Amino acid sequence: MDFDEAIAAHSAWKNKLKAYLRKPDQSLNASVVASDNQCALGKWLYAEGAKHSALPEFKELKNLHANFHRAAGELIRRADAGESVAEEAALGANSPFSTTSTHVVQMILQLKHKV
Repeated sequence: MDFDEAIAAHSAWKNKLKAYLRKPDQSLNASVVASDNQCALGKWLYAEGAKHSALPEFKELKNLHANFHRAAGELIRRADAGESVAEEAALGANSPFSTTSTHVVQMILQLKHKV
């Protein structure tokens, strides 16, 4: 996976979550989603991408990505519990999920530039 593919994978996952929150169907597991090594980007971070682990940008990306998944897992847990998780509140520009997601993409771009 290259850096552009990493951004695309991250964006696709965010869209998958948006669709799930509109209609929770139990197809996503909050515990699995909360783990940062189950998605394509996470697998890359723990395998091929780890060759960049000495760079501070990589470390920051890994931390941000983990935060992103914890926030996503919490949204799924709440939706599965029957809470009304309004897309605007959960995924709005100022939500922890959205803010972290934006920072993940920014950090991928910084890492790409550095490498």
